[in-house]
Amino acid sequence: MMDMTLRYYGPGYDSVSLEHIRQVPGVKGVITTLYGTKPGEAWKLEEIQELKKYIEARGLRISGIESVNVSDAIKIAGPERDRDIENYIKTLENLGREDIHMVCYNFMPVFDWTRSELARVRPDGATVLAYNQDVIDKLDPDHMKESIESMSNGFVMPGWEPDRLDSLKELFALYADIDSDTLFANLVFFLKAIGPVCEKYDIKMAIHPDDPAWPIFGLPRIITCKASYERLLRAVDKPYNGITLCTGSLGTDPNNDLVDIIHYCKDRIHFAHVRNLKYNTPRDFEEAAHLSSDGSMDMYAIMKALFDVGFNGPIRPDHGRMIWGEDAMPGYGLYDRALGAAYLQGLYEAIVKNN
Repeated sequence: MMDMTLRYYGPGYDSVSLEHIRQVPGVKGVITTLYGTKPGEAWKLEEIQELKKYIEARGLRISGIESVNVSDAIKIAGPERDRDIENYIKTLENLGREDIHMVCYNFMPVFDWTRSELARVRPDGATVLAYNQDVIDKLDPDHMKESIESMSNGFVMPGWEPDRLDSLKELFALYADIDSDTLFANLVFFLKAIGPVCEKYDIKMAIHPDDPAWPIFGLPRIITCKASYERLLRAVDKPYNGITLCTGSLGTDPNNDLVDIIHYCKDRIHFAHVRNLKYNTPRDFEEAAHLSSDGSMDMYAIMKALFDVGFNGPIRPDHGRMIWGEDAMPGYGLYDRALGAAYLQGLYEAIVKNN
C-alpha cells in the first residue's frame, strides 16, 4: 500500500498547518525539510529531532525528506566538493539515526524548476503555474529575481531563495564550462560517495527529474526521460539509487511515456509526485487539477502502473491550483492538493478492488 503524503515546508515557512494536513483523508505523513539550511551544510541531529517531534506531536509522521539540496560545488566538482559531500553524508547519517529513509534531491544547475507564470488564470477562475517557451526565450536570467518575487504572493519559493537569486551571475559563471556529460559524471561521483551511508541506514535516494525536461538558458539537463534513467540506474546499480517519479516534470515533454517509464524503473521508484498538466501548444503548458479530464494525462493509467509494479513508497499530490480564495504559496495551497490526494486515493482503491 502506497503512503499518501503532503509536502510540508516546516513551521514558519508553510502557509498550511499540520492540523489541516492531518484532516485530509488518508494522509498520515508529510514530506518535509529543514528549509532554513543551505546546500553544503550538515543537518544537525538536534534540529532533525526537533522537527520530527514537532510533526509527531500533531499526529503525523515524517515519510521522507524533500530536499537535502546538493551544493553547486558538488555539481560542478568545485574545490569544496569533498567538504560538502562529507556534510551530506553526515546529514544522511543523522536522518538514518532518526529512522528517516527517503531523500528526494535534484541535480539541476542554477534553477530547480522554471515557470513563466505562477498564477495563470484558467477559465474557471482558478490560478495555476504555467510555462510558455516564447516568454522564457525573451527573459534575461539576470532579472529572474524580480520576475519570481513579483509572482510569488509574498512567499519564498523553493529553489528560488533570495540569496540564490542574488547570485545568478556568479552561478551562471560557475556552470559556463559544465556540459551534460560532465554534470552526469559529477552526479555519479556523488552517488558513489554517499553509497556506504545509504546502505548502512537503508536510505533511498530519489532523484527528481529536471523541470522542464529540456535545456534552458544554455544550462544542461540530464534527468529528462527514460534513457536518462537507464543511464543513471546502470551507472550506479544499487538499490539506494532510485528516482522520484514526477509525472508533471517528466510530462512537460509529451514524448515521455509515463507508464513505460514506471514499468522500466519499477522498484527503483522510491517516491512519486503525481499531478496533471494541460498541453496548449508544443511550447506552452499549464498545470491542471489532478482529475484526468482537466488536463492531458491519464491519471488512472499512471496509478494503475504504480500498482502493477508494486510501488509502496511515499506519494504525494503535487502543485495544486489556487482555488476558493486561498492565500498560499503558488502551487502549495491546501484545498486543491487535498482534492488531489482524495482523487488519487479513490483511483487507487478502485484499482485494488478490481485486481
